[in-house]
Amino acid sequence: MANLENLKNGKPFDKNDPRINRKGRPKGSRNRSTIVRQWLEVKETIKNPITQELEELEQVDIITLGLIKKARKGDVQAYRELMDSGFGKIAQEVHNFNYEDLSEEELDKELKELTDKLDDNPD
Repeated sequence: MANLENLKNGKPFDKNDPRINRKGRPKGSRNRSTIVRQWLEVKETIKNPITQELEELEQVDIITLGLIKKARKGDVQAYRELMDSGFGKIAQEVHNFNYEDLSEEELDKELKELTDKLDDNPD
C-alpha cells in the first residue's frame, strides 16, 4: 500500500507497487466501443414493424425501428431520444435579467422581443 508521504507528494504508488499494470492492455485487445459497434452491425432478417415486410437489417436499424414503434404508441421518452438523435438537442436560452432595474419602455421592449421569439418558434 502507498505510504502517507507519497500521497502528500501526489505520488500514490510506490515504484514496486503490485497494483501497477506494467504491461498495459494486451496487444490485439479491442476497445469496448469497437466491440459494441461490431455487434450493432450484425444483420438479421426480421419483419419491419413499419413496412410489415421481411428485411435484412443491422441491429442498429432494428433498435431504431423499435424506438420509432414505441414513439408512435405515445412513449414520449422514445420520441425525445429519436428527436435528439436525429436533429440534436434543443438549446435552451436562459435569461438572467433584473427586471426591477428596467424602465417601463425597456420592459415593454424586452417583452416584445421574447414574444416575437416565441411566435417564430412555436415548439
